[in-house]
Amino acid sequence: MDEAILHYGLWSLLPPIIAIILAFTTKQVLPSIFIAIIVGATITSKGNVFTGFTQTIHKYIAGSVADEGHAGIIVFDIALGGMIGIVAKSGGAKAIALWLGKKARNARRAMIATWAMGLAIFFDDYSNTLLVGTTMRPLTDERRISREKLAFLTDATAAPVASMAFISTWIAYEIGLLKDAFDSIGVQVNTYSAFMQSIPFRFYSILMLVFVLFIAVTGRDYGPMLKAERRARKTGKLVADGAVPLASKELTEMEIKEDIPLRAINAIIPVLTVIVMVIVGLYINGRNNILAGDDASMIQLVKSSPFSADAIRDILGAAKAAVAMMYASFCGTIVAFILVLSQRILNFKETIEAWVDGAKSLVIAIMVLVLAWGIGGVCKELGTAKFLVEIFKQMGVSASVIPAGVFIMGSIIAFATGTSWGTTAILMPIAVPLVFELSGGDTGVILYATIGAVFTGAVFGDHCSPISDTTIMSSMASASDHLDHVKTQMPYALTCSAIAILVGYLPAAVLGINPYISLAVGAILAFLVVRFIGKKVDAD
Repeated sequence: MDEAILHYGLWSLLPPIIAIILAFTTKQVLPSIFIAIIVGATITSKGNVFTGFTQTIHKYIAGSVADEGHAGIIVFDIALGGMIGIVAKSGGAKAIALWLGKKARNARRAMIATWAMGLAIFFDDYSNTLLVGTTMRPLTDERRISREKLAFLTDATAAPVASMAFISTWIAYEIGLLKDAFDSIGVQVNTYSAFMQSIPFRFYSILMLVFVLFIAVTGRDYGPMLKAERRARKTGKLVADGAVPLASKELTEMEIKEDIPLRAINAIIPVLTVIVMVIVGLYINGRNNILAGDDASMIQLVKSSPFSADAIRDILGAAKAAVAMMYASFCGTIVAFILVLSQRILNFKETIEAWVDGAKSLVIAIMVLVLAWGIGGVCKELGTAKFLVEIFKQMGVSASVIPAGVFIMGSIIAFATGTSWGTTAILMPIAVPLVFELSGGDTGVILYATIGAVFTGAVFGDHCSPISDTTIMSSMASASDHLDHVKTQMPYALTCSAIAILVGYLPAAVLGINPYISLAVGAILAFLVVRFIGKKVDAD
């Protein structure tokens, strides 16, 4: 057993437990995570509180900001917030809301449009959450859709789509994990084919996308979300009394300058610029990374067929998403500047002030994001995920229940650590050899069900975790209270996870049921839950 596991054991679970309990009881995310990091750092410092405190500041907070990928995301958030500030101040956001409003004349159509946009931005989950939330918020506000519902629509379509897209920032990472896992059991397989074969077994991710559509189409909700939606529809209160949205009033209550033309193009062009430049940036950055590497076959493919499907897949997979996103957000900002200045909608000073107000609006959210990264670092050093996996391995179960067990374990790890990528990195190298050994070397349904369970279990845990970066970013982009977002989304995530286990992983692995049959039955069950448990939001 790993030295960290032997040394920390159950203590490794303390920081995430403290963070989650304090966050839900105090409704204050920042101090809750900060205290949890101090506790974890104190444990790694052998009980020295002073050293734990200094390590919290120096290693886990400053160190998180210093990380190149994290810094890129912070810069992207700030620049995108500034761009949205210009778009809002110039009336572009209101114009697009009015334009969409003519097409989506009620809350149901507005929610369907938000769902569709979530599917359209498939190439990266971070870009998805920020662009969908900020772009659709004026429309959903106009239709009296609660910020909690917008955060759910944004969050529930981001990672599920990006993790299964044929071309995305996830695919190379997932294929890399699969290659290492198959190498460890001595099985030669086309890893892209393995990735494709695992998709029908991503029961939770697929069912969540279907579930979101059912919620939008029927106009039904249940649990805390029903209460939030009825509050918004009947009183116009988009957030609950006492809520603390993860976007400040500088952006959400920004006043539009009087007597200016409202042109949707001033919102559409900057947003499209960001989307296009993210894709272009991913291609350029990924291509440069491949050419600078030592994989001769991949280099040859990129040089000889740079726009083939295989080359594009490898190029986007090798790209650093944070770098591309950072460049794209500044391009969007520049375009927004040019548009409002050339049309004389705002003068230079007003444009700068609008950009600053937009950037300022995300300061609290960025602070939460940094602390989430910090507690992730603490959990990694304590061996939280490895400890949970080791417990599972020692339980001694049959191969047929491994997919369901791996799904549950992955969700627990992702919930406790707040990272889906970290969860899959820990679990995949253990789950594949484990199921391969217990199944007597079978490389069929049980193996691919296990692979699908690893990936989608991490997404489920991520959806439920208040310390997940994508969950935080969804709250930020939607200007929702973060804990209210988690509280309202969790019952829906639990519903889809229960269906995924009962009609997905258990029948597939135990009975050998075709996964497409399971998905069809699961979709029917999801609809029945929405239809008979959910209640009409507009009903008295």
